Amino acid sequence: MRSQTDEALMERFRDGAQDAFEDLFARHAPRVQGFLARMVRNGALAEDLLQATFLSVIRSRGRYEPGTRFTPWLMTIAANAARDALRHQRHVDAYASQEDSATPASPAPDDSDPSLRRHLLDALQQLHPDHREAVVLSKVEGWSFEEIGALRGISPGAARLRAHRGYEKLRELLGELALEVAR
Repeated sequence: MRSQTDEALMERFRDGAQDAFEDLFARHAPRVQGFLARMVRNGALAEDLLQATFLSVIRSRGRYEPGTRFTPWLMTIAANAARDALRHQRHVDAYASQEDSATPASPAPDDSDPSLRRHLLDALQQLHPDHREAVVLSKVEGWSFEEIGALRGISPGAARLRAHRGYEKLRELLGELALEVAR
C-alpha cells in the first residue's frame, strides 16, 4: 500500500485519480480521527470533523501545491476544523449558560471519574486550543517542534513555548495528580 508517497498520491488525485484519494484516506483517516478525538473529546464530533477534513481535501485539491508535504497540509486542515468546532461550542455553551442563569440551577450529577486518564482528559479540555494542540501533537502524536511549527506557520521555538505553557497549565490543573504522574 505504501508503494507511492502521499505527495505522489495527492498529485494523482489532483489530476482526477479517485483511487489515489481512497489510498490517502485509508492511510491517514485513523490518525486524523485520533487527533480530532483528542482535540474535541467527542467521538461523534470527531467523526464528523474527519469527514469535513477529507471533504476539504477534495475541495482544496486544486490549491495543493506539488512538492508540499501532504501530512502537515492535511493536519492543518484537521486542526482548523477542530478549532472551528471548539470555537462554535464555546459560543453555544456561553449562550446556554445565559439561558440557564435565567432559571434556577439544579445540582449537576456527579460524573467524576477517579482515573488519572479522565482527569487528564478533563484538564486537556481546559487548555487554550493552541496549547492543547501543541501538547497533543508533541506528546501523543510524537511530532517534533519543527513539525508543529511548520503545521501552524510558527517557529519551532514558538511551538515549544505553546507546548510548555500547556504543560504548565496541566500541572496547575492537575495539582496533586501531576506529582503522582511525575513519580
